[in-house]
Amino acid sequence: MAEDLEQTIRESAAGPKRAQGDSGSVEQHDLTDQIQADRYLASKEAAKKGLGVRRTKVVPPGAV
Repeated sequence: MAEDLEQTIRESAAGPKRAQGDSGSVEQHDLTDQIQADRYLASKEAAKKGLGVRRTKVVPPGAV
């Protein structure tokens, strides 16, 4: 389901925003919309990999 949504977003961002018939008029998506779509997809991909930050407790030797 999520993969279908990501593919739909990719195709939508790559395709034209508006197109007309016989005159051949085509309007592309705004650059800001394309950047937002790219950031959204990149954040979804990064979230799959995990948190990226790991907390550990360091205890020096000899300390009780």
